[in-house]
Amino acid sequence: MKGIELRDALVRYGPLEALHGITLAAPAAALTVLLGRNGSGRTTALRALAGTLPLSAGAVLHDGRDITRSPAHERAARGLCFVPDRRAVFSSLTVAQNLELSRADGGFGHALTAYPELRPLLARRAGTLSGGEQRMLALSRALLARASVILVDEPTQGMSPPVAARSHALLAGLAGPDTCVVVAEQRLPPAWRERASRTAVLVHELRRGAVVRSGEAAEFSAARE
Repeated sequence: MKGIELRDALVRYGPLEALHGITLAAPAAALTVLLGRNGSGRTTALRALAGTLPLSAGAVLHDGRDITRSPAHERAARGLCFVPDRRAVFSSLTVAQNLELSRADGGFGHALTAYPELRPLLARRAGTLSGGEQRMLALSRALLARASVILVDEPTQGMSPPVAARSHALLAGLAGPDTCVVVAEQRLPPAWRERASRTAVLVHELRRGAVVRSGEAAEFSAARE
């Protein structure tokens, strides 16, 4: 399968088992949502895919290749971009310097088109930005990286509703024939439940370290969020 997946993945934090041998797939050309409340295991699953958290058992596959033993920096070199929910920007660097580090080639105008709010902040240190502004800057990494796998944890924390809606649309638009996008969310945004979406949206709902339901986003009602 083209994309990234966990197979029988078990993760422990000391004596605590956080993932109980879960299997889930995030195919290319789709937006995959890991849905669940705090403590459900969605962030742990995302970190396991990124390589920032080792598996106790099971495997991580990228385009069918076993990368379980590959450290995070090797996965990044293979085209994986991970945007964590915390410490996702270089706080001591300016906004412009953060964007320069994120771009794969060319300039970073694409990020400023997506988030014009960042333009007047280019000379500011990232650590002085508001929470929502830092998330915009962090998501710019995904926009500029030209990655084959994009992993994002809680993408719209601190954003206003209009900017959050724009961000959801941008993330969906990043999925393509050679790119899969995996997002960890507590709730499924309404736009991702619409059957008219041009991007396939798949959902794996996690609860207490297990996948309890998988399917297309349109199948998930607001009541199940």
